[in-house]
Amino acid sequence: MDIAEIQTLINQDIQAVNALIQKRLQSEVVLVNQIGHYIINSGGKRLRPMLLLLSARAFGYQGTHHINLAAIVEFIHTATLLHDDVVDVSELRRGQQTANSVWGNEASVLVGDFLYSRSFQMMVEIKNMRVMEILSNATNIIAEGEVLQLLNCHEPDTTESDYLQVIRSKTAKLFEAAAQLGAVISEQADEQAMAMYGAHIGTAFQLIDDVLDYSATSEEIGKNIGDDLAEGKPTLPLIYALKHGTAAQQAILREAITQGGKTNITEVITAINSTEAIEYTAMLARQEAEKAIQALAGISRSPYTDALHALANFAVNRKY
Repeated sequence: MDIAEIQTLINQDIQAVNALIQKRLQSEVVLVNQIGHYIINSGGKRLRPMLLLLSARAFGYQGTHHINLAAIVEFIHTATLLHDDVVDVSELRRGQQTANSVWGNEASVLVGDFLYSRSFQMMVEIKNMRVMEILSNATNIIAEGEVLQLLNCHEPDTTESDYLQVIRSKTAKLFEAAAQLGAVISEQADEQAMAMYGAHIGTAFQLIDDVLDYSATSEEIGKNIGDDLAEGKPTLPLIYALKHGTAAQQAILREAITQGGKTNITEVITAINSTEAIEYTAMLARQEAEKAIQALAGISRSPYTDALHALANFAVNRKY
């Protein structure tokens, strides 16, 4: 089952989520509408909403809360993107200009705040304290992950453990919440299994993002190659290469992380390739995907659990 087949399986749910997103994006403030629609409609994969929808359907859920929750998860994710791009001074995302490069940092931050607050309005409407608990905890942990990443920027002594803590907070936590919520609204006891599945697939997804930042093309990933390096972010390929490279390579990598920019991008990529840092990072991603699949072992087999298996494989085999 590929990503297109997964989308076909839950097509009605996805269409309902997209319609709800468009409806709840509406604001009397024109700029909120412009920026919100710009980034929501910019070609995102909608993986987190898909994960929630598949989780709910895997447990036989027949209500409508999964549609609302999928839209909420996408709003939270979109808010983090708006804020990330301001912090990172990014100019390109998903192959188009970032909102901050079009409308400015102030507008992007404030519309991100609008999306966060709209998501909490929608949470309250569901009237489920467990849902509120999971999503409020997730947004708080995501914010902590953002701050941890900021502290690691331009820090060449960042360890693999430090970095994994960042991505498990910043990226994997929303995947975890999305998968867990599908079980929660279905009133199933397998809530923790789904949380584990989401956490592992989210970690795998981010590790492959790190791989693609040094091995794909700008057209494939929709952003500039080496952007993480330019921002001084010590992602896992850099951390691994710094640990296993020659003394000369270590000096180049330390300077690249400390200074940021892409002046030494060719030398950095050479060091990453010669130390097999890409292969190591991809191997860790595959291990995370395998753990995600193992977490599904106790859940009844269905087309939806098959799709969850396929989604884990997509996370590590994708080229964009």
